[in-house]
Amino acid sequence: MPERSDLRDRDTKEMAPSHSSSLVGKRILITGAGGFIGSHLCRSLCGTGAEIHGVSRILRTGVENKPRWWQCDLSDPATVRNLVSLIKPNLIFHLAAGDTRAKRDLNLVLPIFQNNLAPTVNILTAGTETGCGRIVLAGSLDEPEPGDVPSSPYAASHAAIKAYAHMFYQVFETPMVIARMFMTYGPGQEALQKLIPYVTLSLLRGQSPKITSGQRLVDWIYIDDLVEGLIALAKARGVEGSTVDLGSGILTSVRDVVQELVRLTGAGVEPAIGALPDRPLEPERSARVDETYSRIGWKTQTPLEKGLRQTIDSYKEKLKNGMSTAASA
Repeated sequence: MPERSDLRDRDTKEMAPSHSSSLVGKRILITGAGGFIGSHLCRSLCGTGAEIHGVSRILRTGVENKPRWWQCDLSDPATVRNLVSLIKPNLIFHLAAGDTRAKRDLNLVLPIFQNNLAPTVNILTAGTETGCGRIVLAGSLDEPEPGDVPSSPYAASHAAIKAYAHMFYQVFETPMVIARMFMTYGPGQEALQKLIPYVTLSLLRGQSPKITSGQRLVDWIYIDDLVEGLIALAKARGVEGSTVDLGSGILTSVRDVVQELVRLTGAGVEPAIGALPDRPLEPERSARVDETYSRIGWKTQTPLEKGLRQTIDSYKEKLKNGMSTAASA
């Protein structure tokens, strides 16, 4: 049974014996390198001795000890083929997600199909053709378990991505592995419609955030822990063709997280709980942490309270420096 959180610090220092290889000298391609997870991963990998190449939809410029940037439309097969054949990466982290909205909206079906599924198939194809040593694909806690119905177009796209990935592995021997990432939060999350940025910024501004009933149970993982998990997954041996969970294994309700943010910020306002309707078919699942630990020797290190404190501090600093983007529900 998954563990329920009491928000107290936990001792998670134990680690399994290392069974990994070095990334020194490897050419690593990261799609979505300018995003929340990708940017943190880039910063960590730039100190490993690897040659880092970052892909972004917008033009970016590289500086010393930073990735070499490439502007690329990942939905275009020819462009992806040219890029991957030019770089010839030993390792690909495919973190680009053109659309992460989990709304139950018919208008999202085609955009999510075009922006999420097609780029992944293009990366798998190009990586297979060039003989990439490993392709780490970003999975999601929203992807349904076998036999379950996807709860949204976003969840359906991840179900399809998983099916394509396993087809590539079985038919073309593509060395892929899926990192099923649970609810990631932390400093640098610019998607201000996400729960923790939205609630935190609202409270810091003295505004009452509007949320659902908050009854949904979620497995939360701090960004630094997730990055360490991705790196451990990239270095571990014998994980090709599998899905590995990256989460804490602890379920904490949305309402409890919001109330903890109220306490930690010392805000004088209360959240408007129940002001928004609950989404139907929201998945409630926790990471299979014992299985992950046995396979890649990694587990989370940051208790939820500590992670929330560090996240709040980062948004306080942004507001102090004149952050102008308004939080929105």
